[in-house]
Amino acid sequence: MVVRLKIFKHPPRITDALVPSLDKTDMRLIMLLVVNSRLPYAELAEKLNLSVNAVHKRVQQLIEAGVIRKFNAKHSLLAENAMVVYVFGNSSLESFQDLPNKLKMQGSIYWLAVGSGKFLYTSAYLRSVAELEQLVSFVKKTAGIPEPVVGIMQPWLPWVDQFSKLKPSDLVLCSLDYQIIRSLKDDARKPIADVADEVGVSAKTVRRRLQRMIKNYLIELSLEWYPDKSNDITTLMELHLKTDVDMQVVPYQIQKKYSPNALYYWCFANMPNTVTFVIWTNSMGELQKLRENLEKEPTVASVVPYILYDGYLFETWRDQLSEKVQSNSST
Repeated sequence: MVVRLKIFKHPPRITDALVPSLDKTDMRLIMLLVVNSRLPYAELAEKLNLSVNAVHKRVQQLIEAGVIRKFNAKHSLLAENAMVVYVFGNSSLESFQDLPNKLKMQGSIYWLAVGSGKFLYTSAYLRSVAELEQLVSFVKKTAGIPEPVVGIMQPWLPWVDQFSKLKPSDLVLCSLDYQIIRSLKDDARKPIADVADEVGVSAKTVRRRLQRMIKNYLIELSLEWYPDKSNDITTLMELHLKTDVDMQVVPYQIQKKYSPNALYYWCFANMPNTVTFVIWTNSMGELQKLRENLEKEPTVASVVPYILYDGYLFETWRDQLSEKVQSNSST
């Protein structure tokens, strides 16, 4: 399946009905749900300093506007011992019309973003480093990127450290766990009682199994959201940091300082001192000011922005994992 995701909308036609630009509270709310899409409204309200009714109203408005498409559940990449790889660069293709359908056939690529100057950004889930060469060759040829840059995402170390302390028995998923993930796949906020009815066990059992999966980093509860539904700008901001900075601390400090405009970031295990931020702004003027401020940061050597105007999401092998059933496992 291919899901089209226009990340940056072109100037609207008169007939276009655009959602008003999102505000900073909307973005904070979305980012909280990206990290855990099952957060209760009461907890969201406390974090945002709003009433529960106000939070519920914002979520419903974001859903109705098409900004939030769905709350999803997936198997954890840590549990699958998988890696996220980015392959990007300037393309020589004359047209990108057939490119999405070609990339989805690869089976591991889950995201294609198209930026200014024919800049393409692809992301893939790989089950092992042995798949890397095939992925890079495929993207290089299919996307027409003669000199692709390959970045292997550095997992967030606090999660890795906690995950590494788990016992082998903590990492086992039983048949019921797979059924719960499948039930939540396209509606991660589904009530426990509804999940219990679907899988044929008690609500208490579902709650216990789900809490175990969350605690042991075996499930990822997030959401698909579409900023193109509002008249905002999304930019990939590539920062090259100075050689003496602590890469475990500085990117987080920058993200915290510029939040919620700096939505999130990723670092690369094979590209020291390089970090890519996903930046949200309401206008080009705001984007330019933010860029200038980043360039003045004492830890930043250079800043390269890529404004995104189109993008696509693809289903991969990871989306099929919830169909797996281990009949010989106990609950």
